[in-house]
Amino acid sequence: MTRRALVCSILVVLCCAAAGSSFDESNPIRLVSDRLQELDSSFLQVIGHTRHALSFARFAHRYGKRYETVEEIKLRFEIFKDNLNLIRSTNQKGLTYKLAVNKFADWTWQEFQRHRLGASQNCSATTNGNHKLTIVDLPETKDWREEGVVSPVKDQGSCGSCWTFSTTGALEAAYHQAFGKGISLSEQQLVDCAGAFNNFGCHGGLPSQAFEYIKYNGGLDTEEAYPYTAEDGKCKFSSENVGVQVLDSVNITLGAEDELKHAVALVRPVSVAFEVVRSFRFYKKGVYSSTTCGSTPMDVNHAVLAVGYGVEDGVPYWLIKNSWGGDWGENGYFKMEMGKNMCGVATCASYPIVA
Repeated sequence: MTRRALVCSILVVLCCAAAGSSFDESNPIRLVSDRLQELDSSFLQVIGHTRHALSFARFAHRYGKRYETVEEIKLRFEIFKDNLNLIRSTNQKGLTYKLAVNKFADWTWQEFQRHRLGASQNCSATTNGNHKLTIVDLPETKDWREEGVVSPVKDQGSCGSCWTFSTTGALEAAYHQAFGKGISLSEQQLVDCAGAFNNFGCHGGLPSQAFEYIKYNGGLDTEEAYPYTAEDGKCKFSSENVGVQVLDSVNITLGAEDELKHAVALVRPVSVAFEVVRSFRFYKKGVYSSTTCGSTPMDVNHAVLAVGYGVEDGVPYWLIKNSWGGDWGENGYFKMEMGKNMCGVATCASYPIVA
């Protein structure tokens, strides 16, 4: 079989007309399960009959991957093998967390950074926070999901707009607290419109700066009125569709986990940011920690939402909502070790007051 015929055979098995980029997540291919064996056979003709090759073929089937040339199949297979080795070697260390193959396993670290993370942000604005500690006994554990105020996990797609999802997550929780009902708010408005407040659309930003934009620019539209596109666009904000307004925002003092715990325990879910390092993208379960991530204001590259805290197997943790879809991690969530400002999780935290 010629190389061209072989690629065509694979694409037929994948039930997909060849079109678009390998990283286009807007039109995922859907594979027919009874053709898995045929898919395995087609892939193995390209990359050989090995255990890793079979794992790669099954991975491509499970996550609806689309490769358009023999060269791309071989490239993605080599990347997959490197990532699989990282996952297995990490899991063999007996750490407090486990990694697993997920939808990012055929991406290089550089590709992952480009498609899912923002540029490192300067959190120095939170050096002196304005959250007020009170003398009160905090609950041993907290999970705002149990009170019904945490909105469903969303997926930012291939856009470094995590900061907008952290922002809307905090606002959606605050709105539910204030008005007793759920709401879905527009990340795209922040991507398109909040640039004057030192935010950069798909290239990063900070929730604290997004709260300021919303406060001084008339509010934030609903998701329905201003839907998400996962790409930079022209601002189309309309005050007629405002879902929430921000009266003010409160910053946690840089690195002060005691303040962060107090706020999460007694006030509401809090927007936080931290530094994602290579292994984290494959997080599956347990309490994540790292010896390679930093804890300074210039290290953070991903914004998320702290919705609680607890202890697992004797290790205290933050319970955090991510924006990489519900099929990532623990149903879209992860646990981060508490008490060490792990990966800078308390360097850039804030929460809104809404109206």
